Amino acid sequence: MNCITIRFYGELNDFLPLERRQVAFRHCFRGRPAAKDVIESLGVPHPEVDLLLVDGQSVGFGHRLRGGERVSVYPPFRSLEVGDLSAVRPAPPEEPRFVLDNHLSKLAGYLRMVGLDARYRKDAGDEEIAATAAAEARIVLTRDRVLLKRSQVAHGYCVREDDPERQLFEVISRFHLFDRLRPFTRCMRCNGVLEPVAREEVWERLPQQVREFYTEYTRCPACGGVYWRGTHYDRMREKIQRLQAAARGQQPAGAAACEEGPGPAGRADGSSESVAEGPRQTGAGRAGTGAEAEAGEVGMPETCGPVRGDEGDG
Repeated sequence: MNCITIRFYGELNDFLPLERRQVAFRHCFRGRPAAKDVIESLGVPHPEVDLLLVDGQSVGFGHRLRGGERVSVYPPFRSLEVGDLSAVRPAPPEEPRFVLDNHLSKLAGYLRMVGLDARYRKDAGDEEIAATAAAEARIVLTRDRVLLKRSQVAHGYCVREDDPERQLFEVISRFHLFDRLRPFTRCMRCNGVLEPVAREEVWERLPQQVREFYTEYTRCPACGGVYWRGTHYDRMREKIQRLQAAARGQQPAGAAACEEGPGPAGRADGSSESVAEGPRQTGAGRAGTGAEAEAGEVGMPETCGPVRGDEGDG
């Protein structure tokens, strides 16, 4: 039996049982396992790790441990750039693009609301999500650590917050995206990029009251959804402004940005929808396309707290 002394730093402690948090502890194993396998056997998914030191030297996930080493495992640094030092960090995507599992439907809607590329499908399984992330250089967002442990997942994050609006602030903060927000430029239903459209082109699909009061419209070329700046638009804009203010330190991060839930968005069929029911259209009305938005969130799997015995795919 070979043993090492290992310590996890910062937010990586979220994945550990209480007695192992913020302390160095002894861990024993057989043979000469790769560092990645040891780290994930202790509960920490590899995409959460930004720097791995063995006896003070930066090594990659494939480094074989023989016993007797001192291992330090770090999350991404907030104010220190370690790109040249880290041997585990893959090159980040040039543009932040996400793929979410089916437990984060509401977050998917919010990410689209602020203009971020967020792929989501309610019935997508872990294998499909991991394959999509690899093929399209997307960042996996999930509450399930087992998904993050798949070898195909190079970039990923386990969302800690439970409230969808707090999740939005958490993700934007984690990936430093406040300067990349482009609110109301994506379709909340399918993630397509909205394009301006003349009122005459969509006239027959608009409710009478909308025709009378609104002159500017956008349309999703993918699903055909039509948007206008209804009364809900101002409320969502204020929410985004609170997020940006929190990022500048003018309001408590993760608190003021999440005070108010979104109200209903007008639809061409006279009904109303709320983001609380799943990824919906926001900040505008939408002319119906004959297809419903995704269903709401389902029950959560094992999340970011301590989990025993979960395994990745290697």
